[in-house]
Amino acid sequence: MQRFCLALDLKDDPELIAEYEQWHAKGKGWSEVRQNDLKAGILDLQIYRTGNRMFMILETDDQFTFEKKAKLDSVNPHVQEWERLMWRFQQPLPWATDGEKWILMDQIFQFEKEPA
Repeated sequence: MQRFCLALDLKDDPELIAEYEQWHAKGKGWSEVRQNDLKAGILDLQIYRTGNRMFMILETDDQFTFEKKAKLDSVNPHVQEWERLMWRFQQPLPWATDGEKWILMDQIFQFEKEPA
C-alpha cells in the first residue's frame, strides 16, 4: 500500500466553500468518479479542510501511479465533468504550475517509536 498527501485551496468565499462541502457530503459523490478512482488503484481517499486550504490523503495499491490515474481520468467523461464543476470552487496554490490542481506534499516528519 502507498500513501500520498496533497493540498489545494478553495476560493475564499464562505458560500462557495459550503456548496463544495455539500458536493462532498456522504452519498453525494458521483459513483462513476468513485469507480474510476477504484480502477486507478485508490483504496481510500479523505479530504480535510481548514479555512480555504484542503488536504487530501490517498491510500492506494502498490500499482497506483499518478500517470495511470491521469490517463483513466482523461478518457472518462464523468470525471471530466466533475473536475470542471469542482474547479468552480477551487483555486491553485500560489506555487502551482499552469493547470495544476492538487499538489503532492513532501513528507518532512515521521514519528519515531522509542526502542523497547
